[in-house]
Amino acid sequence: MLVASCLVNLCIGSLYAWSVFASPMAAHLTAINGFDVGSLAVVFSVANAVGPITMISGGAVNDRLGPRWVILAGGLLFGGGMIGAGFSTSVAMLVGFYGLGCGLGMGLVYGAVVSNAVKFFPDKKGLVGGIVTAFYGISSVLVPLIANALIAALDVTAAFKALGVAMLAVIVLCSLAIARCPEGYAPAGWKPSGTQPSGETDGKDWRGMLTDPVFYVMMAMLCCGAFSGLMVTSQASALTQSLAGLDAAAAAVAVSLLALANTAGRIVAGFASDRWGAAVTLRRVFLLLVAGMMALCMAKGSALGLFLGGLLVTGFCFGSVMGIYPGFTALQFGARHNSVNYGIMFIGFALAGIVGPLMMNGLYGLFGSYVPAFLVAALLAATGAALTRVYASVTGKGAISSK
Repeated sequence: MLVASCLVNLCIGSLYAWSVFASPMAAHLTAINGFDVGSLAVVFSVANAVGPITMISGGAVNDRLGPRWVILAGGLLFGGGMIGAGFSTSVAMLVGFYGLGCGLGMGLVYGAVVSNAVKFFPDKKGLVGGIVTAFYGISSVLVPLIANALIAALDVTAAFKALGVAMLAVIVLCSLAIARCPEGYAPAGWKPSGTQPSGETDGKDWRGMLTDPVFYVMMAMLCCGAFSGLMVTSQASALTQSLAGLDAAAAAVAVSLLALANTAGRIVAGFASDRWGAAVTLRRVFLLLVAGMMALCMAKGSALGLFLGGLLVTGFCFGSVMGIYPGFTALQFGARHNSVNYGIMFIGFALAGIVGPLMMNGLYGLFGSYVPAFLVAALLAATGAALTRVYASVTGKGAISSK
């Protein structure tokens, strides 16, 4: 079940290889329409914005019927959206197929897979959440290389169609191997230590979660932590070519390195949160992210190493936040309703996905530089670090641990 869950996430994580498709797709649409279609950042923003819609609605179905049918429906949406993107002849069609189709499909699949996997491992929520989401991240290591090769050998439309068919097949097959976690399941010989937060023993549904002030602190922290990662990921290829002076093929490798750092962060931080607690781990991640943003601010015209260092730190911190949050949400509010609860929490991620890429485009248009966007992201990371203190004050704990 865990292997199947990881393979499903490997497919839907290709959503974050968008920056490799963006430039050739813009050129393709410009050639078809006879005018410059401009930036396609709106496509990526829509894909991120709609995810929580199906995470929440699919989470309710998942809690009642189990994950299999939710993942199957999400796979059909995601694969169909990717295939449809290959037939797009306008920005509106691309927004419909890739933005809505892939975005809604991703929300269905991701929410069901992650929430279900975490329930099977109550003793290692952070680590398992990190592993499952790591495969979501590692997709962006593999897909840019494959997509770049397909685009070079064929064209961008053929790349969309081929990847869509492959991902549809894998998700459908893997959905058959993913079972619903039995109510109250626990590994043989394991019992809670008695240090669990109240949400773990009592459980809170979405209504109870929304009346708890700590939810809003946690969602704001998620938004602050995801902002810089989504901002950079959405335009990583163009950013690398602009700041580091690399060509398209080398930029695709840099995008894959960014995704590799993202993947490593999910596993490392998931493990660390089990050891130190989520709040303590997040505080350290936020402070590291401030340093990463400042490195990118100074990267223009500097050594390639400074740019790559900032890029990898950004990816690592983004992955760390995403790896921590499934288990963090389950520990705070209980595993029983985590499918819906995590979907609602994911709204913080969606807000970052909408604002981050659009803000970077807007500030670059105003100032002709990426530095203002990096400074805003650094400020938000610092705000996230401060919010971990607020979280500790509201809950009366410095950390939440599954130990």
